[in-house]
Amino acid sequence: MKAIYSLLIGILVSQHLAAICVSEGFDFFYFVQQWPGSFCDTRTGCCYPQTGKPASDFSIHGLWPNYNNGSYPSNCDYRNPFNPRMISDLRIRLEKTWPSLACPRSEMLRFWSHEWIKHGTCSESILNQRAYFITALNLRNKVNLLQILVNAGIKPDGRLYSLGVIKEAITKATGYTPGIVCNLDRSGSSQLYQIFLCVDTSGSKFIECPVFPRQMCGSSIKFPSFGASTQL
Repeated sequence: MKAIYSLLIGILVSQHLAAICVSEGFDFFYFVQQWPGSFCDTRTGCCYPQTGKPASDFSIHGLWPNYNNGSYPSNCDYRNPFNPRMISDLRIRLEKTWPSLACPRSEMLRFWSHEWIKHGTCSESILNQRAYFITALNLRNKVNLLQILVNAGIKPDGRLYSLGVIKEAITKATGYTPGIVCNLDRSGSSQLYQIFLCVDTSGSKFIECPVFPRQMCGSSIKFPSFGASTQL
C-alpha cells in the first residue's frame, strides 16, 4: 500500500513539474545546425539513415528553448507524446534536412521524437508539434550556412580556418553573431561541428544571442569533408 501511495505521489509531482515548466515559458530558441562531416569524423563514427547518405550540407539538429542565463527547460510535458501523423506530409523534407546519423542506425522518427519530447514540449504553448517542425524547416530555408561559408572562401576541404573568420562570415551574411561548437576528429583535432543561431520566442525572427553555448574550439579549426569513409 505504501509503495502504491509513493508511486501516486511521484506521478502527481512529475505532472506538476511538467506543468510548471510549460507555464514558466522560455526566453529564446537556439536553432542548431550541424555539419555531418564532423559528426562522422570522430572515434565513434556515424551510421547513415535508411534513406542513404545525407547531402553534404548542414542539417538541423534541433530547435531548443533556452533561458537567458544559459540554462534550458527539457522534457516539459510527457502527456504530449510525439505523433508522427501530425508531420506525415513533412517527412520528405525532414528526411532531407533533419536526418539522424547516430549509431546504431535507427528510423528517423526516433530522432524527431526525441527532439520533440525533450525540447519541443517546452515551447508547446506557442508551437504545437506540427508548427514546431515547420518552424525549424522554415528557419533552415532562411539561412544557407554552407553557401555563406563557401562564398567567404571557407570550404569543407579538411583545411584549417580561423574561428574568427568563420564567425565573421556568418555574422556579415545574417546580421547576427553565431555560436560555434566544435568536436574532435579521430586524430584529436578541433573541427567545426555545430552552428547556433538565436531566434525569438515566436520562432519567426533571428535575434542576437543573449548567451552562447560553450564552444570548445581552438583559434583555428578544421572544416572536414563529408566522405563515405567515415561511416561505420
